[in-house]
Amino acid sequence: MKHWQEARQVFEWLSTLNTEQRRAALATVVCVHGSAYRREGAKMAVAEDGACVGNVSGGCLELDVREVALQVIASQVPQLRSYCSGGDEVRAWDLGVGCEGEVKVFVEPAYSTSAIEQGLLAAGLPFAVCTMIRTEPATNRPNRLIVTARGVEGNSEDSDINTAVVAEARGLLAVDAPSSLRDVAGTAVFVDVYRVPPHLVIVSAGNDARPLARFAVEAGFRVTVVDHRPGLLLTDRFPGAATLIDSFPADLVRRVQFDDHTFAVVMTHNFADDEQYLRALVATSVAYIGVLGPRQRTERLLRNVAGDSSLDTDRIYAPVGLDVGTDGAEQVALAIIAEMLAVRGGRQPQSLRERPLPIHAAGGVGRGA
Repeated sequence: MKHWQEARQVFEWLSTLNTEQRRAALATVVCVHGSAYRREGAKMAVAEDGACVGNVSGGCLELDVREVALQVIASQVPQLRSYCSGGDEVRAWDLGVGCEGEVKVFVEPAYSTSAIEQGLLAAGLPFAVCTMIRTEPATNRPNRLIVTARGVEGNSEDSDINTAVVAEARGLLAVDAPSSLRDVAGTAVFVDVYRVPPHLVIVSAGNDARPLARFAVEAGFRVTVVDHRPGLLLTDRFPGAATLIDSFPADLVRRVQFDDHTFAVVMTHNFADDEQYLRALVATSVAYIGVLGPRQRTERLLRNVAGDSSLDTDRIYAPVGLDVGTDGAEQVALAIIAEMLAVRGGRQPQSLRERPLPIHAAGGVGRGA
């Protein structure tokens, strides 16, 4: 999820550096074995003055990667670095690579073609960036292909394997696979898959919706805030929200696009409004419907909405949020986001000390993933 938002920040910054004619390098995690804080596709851009945006670990690899990036900027020669823990688990954690982890980071000169990625990210279209992992001196163009469902953009010096690379990328896009380092016709190619992040619709522009919108954006959701009170739908109240929509319940489905990758939280604090918005939402295919409020109130809402029929209660979370003990809008927002992440990841919430598997391993695919 965070991959999409972080990439936008990195590519926007690289575009600014290019406009200012400042040189830069792009570091990308291309392979992870074992447990690591960041997964394949994590990025950090480094300018020639040492300024950085993004990260490739929990904070411990960044200094070394920054030095490598400065070398790459000076030499214009890409480097592939491997950070391996070996058998020293304590040192592995101190380096940010986790227990028995190995992280490979590819550092290359940054190019102005990041504008292509920027456009695709802004349009909300899935795509894959295929980078040939080579450590020869760089030319004046990147050795990569940008693959979408509609076509191929960018440049690659490996014209003989372009067809195979494009087929590999489209295969990964078709099955919603994660980014990975692939062997394509004997060439190491990092296929960086950009999956559109889940959409969160917050039905309320009240004060307690503001931390939920802010934290959700930071967690990687695309956020839409809906309310029929236009005086509350202000960008200075929701600076990170993708969209602010003035809509009454009757117009909700027409004004907002819903699908089975959408999450929604109803929290207007007005019983009649909550009931009407909830009626509109249960008629859609959204993956998750959260309803804020105490149990007695939410159960009454559900009874009213159901009437003489039955509701698909498996996707309705009322009261919304994990039972972590909360006090205040910020803590409630964190409990809601934690629950949505668990649903999306197909996990049963528990303390990490109770989890037998590696903490960064995939736990399955839940509704809306």
